[in-house]
Amino acid sequence: MTNPPEPGFTRLPYPRSRAFVVDAAHVAGNKHMIHGLVEFDVTKARAILREHKGRSGESLSFTAFVLHCVGAAVAEDRLVHAYRDWRGRLVLFDDVDINTIIEIELEGRRFPLAHVVRAANRRSVRELHDEIRSVQAKGDRNYDDRAVRLLRWYARLPGPLRRVAYRIGMASPYRMKAIGGTASVTAVGMFGAGGGWGIPIPLYTLNLTLGGIATKPAVVGGQIVPREMLSVTLSFDHDVVDGAPAARFAERLRGLIEGGYGLEEAT
Repeated sequence: MTNPPEPGFTRLPYPRSRAFVVDAAHVAGNKHMIHGLVEFDVTKARAILREHKGRSGESLSFTAFVLHCVGAAVAEDRLVHAYRDWRGRLVLFDDVDINTIIEIELEGRRFPLAHVVRAANRRSVRELHDEIRSVQAKGDRNYDDRAVRLLRWYARLPGPLRRVAYRIGMASPYRMKAIGGTASVTAVGMFGAGGGWGIPIPLYTLNLTLGGIATKPAVVGGQIVPREMLSVTLSFDHDVVDGAPAARFAERLRGLIEGGYGLEEAT
């Protein structure tokens, strides 16, 4: 009697960088989040971007446009990116610093880099576009030697110690802003095609997850017409933001995005 063949498999070392994701998930598990799954009509914005590319050959960053809109929407009610300090007071920052994902080339592979765009509420689409393209062009040069050593040191710590260090680092609103910004925009839709929503690991008071863009029928001027619809997940820390201000923020953001806010100046 012969033994059955062993199943084929491959063993790979566990990426140390995943330690940050694991620790973030532990911290996020203590937040009381509310999520809204919405769709924004980006037909006008996408038409402006396509027209600009056809005229100039330049692909203006759609992410930069969204960051510009988010910054403007948050600036109208800073409560949606507020944090509590150790005395229970709410800290409302003037600048909207947005942690976003920028895809770069790292060691010959595409890598999602977390990058903080500072003062998005005071900058144009063009300025945000230039920053994103600069980060993409630098690739692995976005990390200096000191940062790499620090990340490696952190990843080697036992899990419980890492999570204590993570919580200490994120406990202060001012340290949180300095290290990771005040809000988050994750564009998972860049990695696939079609519509669909994503549910994030929510570390921030305000988290936006941009899903895919799909062409869907919509009623415009009493007529059913095809429109390009962006799937967006809005996630708020319910300990800080109630449903009413969250809904008002969503409507402000909808108006800015659907109106192509800031694109005319950038093109």
